[in-house]
Amino acid sequence: MWAPVAGLPPRQTLSALTGAVRFCILGSGVARRKDASQWNCRGLSDFHPQLLPSLDLRESPSWVFKYRSEPRRYVTSPRLAETLAQVLRGKGEDACQLLLECNPGPGILTQALLESGAKVIALESEKFYIPHLESLGKNVTGKLEVVHCDFFKLDPVNCGIVKPPIMMSEVLFKNLGIKGLPWTNDIPFRVVGTFPVKNERKILWKLLHDIYSCTSVYAHGRVELNMFINEKDYQKITATPENPKLYQALSVLWQVAYEIKLLHVEPRSSFDIYSQNGQLEKPKRNESLDQAQQNLCFVQLIPRRNLFTENLTPINYDVFFHMVRHFFMKRNAKLIDHLQLLSPIDAMDILKQIDADKKTKVVNMHPQGFKQLFETIESSKEHSCNWLYDDFMEYVIT
Repeated sequence: MWAPVAGLPPRQTLSALTGAVRFCILGSGVARRKDASQWNCRGLSDFHPQLLPSLDLRESPSWVFKYRSEPRRYVTSPRLAETLAQVLRGKGEDACQLLLECNPGPGILTQALLESGAKVIALESEKFYIPHLESLGKNVTGKLEVVHCDFFKLDPVNCGIVKPPIMMSEVLFKNLGIKGLPWTNDIPFRVVGTFPVKNERKILWKLLHDIYSCTSVYAHGRVELNMFINEKDYQKITATPENPKLYQALSVLWQVAYEIKLLHVEPRSSFDIYSQNGQLEKPKRNESLDQAQQNLCFVQLIPRRNLFTENLTPINYDVFFHMVRHFFMKRNAKLIDHLQLLSPIDAMDILKQIDADKKTKVVNMHPQGFKQLFETIESSKEHSCNWLYDDFMEYVIT
């Protein structure tokens, strides 16, 4: 199984490669793992919750949105919950049935998952919901475990900017007794949830850094994600040269890393957003009709077994990131022009090896083509001097 390392081997690298390390949200996996032991990490929740009043959540879900620290979307429809449970169960009896549910809130989906026979670990960031979630496990002994933490804030680069509870994945999985598997083995567990209302794009980039560096949850193997994602962002991460307006660096990096499958589409109106004071948020005045009518896409994201090779590893993935992002800064430029700026090797020879010509444009390259290009350069004879960078270039979120 790939594991993070303390540093890169000797090679020509300039400050552009450390841009991700300096940026607090997109810190490299190496930096996060290295600093993990410095934080005072929490284990499982140690508070003693009071039991909530007896409520029929399937009929009256509105109570759950009070005392929120930030707005979130929840599955509150029993119909939708049962549909999702069936979709996840559709893989058959031999499928991995250990599910980590992110911020389940009222537990409508949690209950449907338990009834489908799955073992659920509910990762809830709000203490307010934990007593009720724990009560769901009384009739299914050993099938439900509730932990006070936020999946989307695991392994923070800077604990000072993350609201508690702060949790490191290594501590979490050790307490849960979850052991990692080699990268080429089966999936160790599946994660179910909805991307946060805010900062969805930053979460997408953080997950990319985690998977390519084999850190955080991906230190345990090819963890499968099953997430509701904004339709617009789903279109971006699945875009190809056939849809050039949406095709970007994010598209390439996600498709190289994951097999992406659309499982279900649900109207965004099914996911009312509630603010921290428990009030239903009204649509913003400047929100277009098109935005208001967008759907949320329930997407299956399975890390590719063949993501890592001899020439693309958790050690040099940041170079691959930089190459792709550099290319898309001038998406309509010719590939050969970019190569001559980034690498001192024979650009025409590299293009010939990947069956491209000097007229090939960046926007015409498919995701796997970028990976092939990178690996071809890495394996070239001039290996000790493959890449050149300008000192001023840094990562920017596009």
